Amino acid sequence: MRWRRGQHGIERQTDLTLTRINGGSSNKPGTHKAEPTVSIVIPAKNEALNLPHVFAALDTELYEVILVDGDSVDDTVEVARELCPDLIVVGQTRKGKGNALACGFAVAKGDFIVMLDADGSTDPAEIPRFVEALKQGADFAKGSRFMPGAGSSDISRLRQVGNFFLNKIVNLIYGTRYTDLCYGYNAFRRECLSVMDLEVGDESTDLGAMRWGDGFEVETLINVRIAKAGLVVAEVPSFEHSRHFGSSNLNAFSDGIRVLRTIHAERKGARQATPARDISSSWSTMSTLAEESP
Repeated sequence: MRWRRGQHGIERQTDLTLTRINGGSSNKPGTHKAEPTVSIVIPAKNEALNLPHVFAALDTELYEVILVDGDSVDDTVEVARELCPDLIVVGQTRKGKGNALACGFAVAKGDFIVMLDADGSTDPAEIPRFVEALKQGADFAKGSRFMPGAGSSDISRLRQVGNFFLNKIVNLIYGTRYTDLCYGYNAFRRECLSVMDLEVGDESTDLGAMRWGDGFEVETLINVRIAKAGLVVAEVPSFEHSRHFGSSNLNAFSDGIRVLRTIHAERKGARQATPARDISSSWSTMSTLAEESP
């Protein structure tokens, strides 16, 4: 089900605009195609033990797979290359998950780009439902753990409460209908990259430095900028699994403060990005994709 803002508030919208792409059968970038090509960007730091679980559910023949290595000291890169011979590996220009995503996005060639975690918390088997949301006309497919058919075995009570209130703040300020602000399982059309405007940096960048958007606040930064640009968003039900090995680098308090500062900074900046593709009658609507649990 999709929704749009109309003259009399939120209205149901049943007609979907599909993107027609002509060509052959392969889904990898650089080939003759009948379907949109898809790139998977996986930020990873010391995830050698978790990667086999991720790649076991990932169809590496179907997608372009990009691993962004955060200067791992274990066998992350070697394991990933063994699991996926066609893997593209890039390094980071600074620290943090946000910078890792920016570096991965910069080399992705797909029509659609999917953000996937390396710890096994995000299920690659759900990728088709994100891709389908984009094929149905959405610009940004937003994963949510808090809608029918979704859930989490990983989120703590503290993080859930923090996410709830931060979510409310963003919805109030930007007029959005997000149900899960701080979840990082998302997919989008590559035209959204100019809207996100994440800074990659270069060889002259201080590798020890972290700039705004380089940390875990990147998901909020992306969501807010997508909303400010008035792009079509489809929420997709997703189940978040617990990581198999190791511990998360996320800190509920310090990262929560960075998210709150991000919301404030983006509102103060009031920067409106210009969409890269033509504006349609439903461009500035917020949509929800209701889907049965598989």
